[in-house]
Amino acid sequence: MKQGVLFIISGPSGTGKGTICNELLKQEKMFLSVSNTTRERRVGEIDGVTYNYVSVEEFERQIDKGGFLEYAKYGSNYYGTPREPVESRLQRGENVLLEIEPQGALKVKQQISDAVMIFIIPPSMKELKKRLEERGRETKEQIDERMEASKWEFSKAAQYNFICVNDKLDECVERVRAIIHDTVKERGLIENLLKENY
Repeated sequence: MKQGVLFIISGPSGTGKGTICNELLKQEKMFLSVSNTTRERRVGEIDGVTYNYVSVEEFERQIDKGGFLEYAKYGSNYYGTPREPVESRLQRGENVLLEIEPQGALKVKQQISDAVMIFIIPPSMKELKKRLEERGRETKEQIDERMEASKWEFSKAAQYNFICVNDKLDECVERVRAIIHDTVKERGLIENLLKENY
């Protein structure tokens, strides 16, 4: 059976990677990997869609069992990418979409070396700050912290396979879709070449 492809959509907070993933899922048949977290569920969030909400004890049990492709602790809360759903879908030949911050993305790449990493960037730092402010979810201090953190995240972009500018959403989505289609087609061609007798 053909192996599926893991596509990692990544970039600093405010670049629009969540919106891009939502648009992709409307048009592409892919499995979206949902992260686990120990933080409280917020109003409007759905268990199993936004995150899988688990206790600290359950999360730490999964760490001990090697159940995460990557995990991190921010403040008092854990966040992590469950290993089993991703690996089992890939083995069944399904393509998997993972939306994640750059720190976690690089850890996943160490374990799934043929993952295709796509880094989303804004047209400018000014536009990034404007988007963060328009979300209305964070204080001025939190926005300043995110802007500062984005500098480290942008410095990791060269380690990705592709970089896409999210200036106009529809154009960025089409660019990412083209990457997905081309990658799947090319890997299929390689698999066929390896099977050929000569």
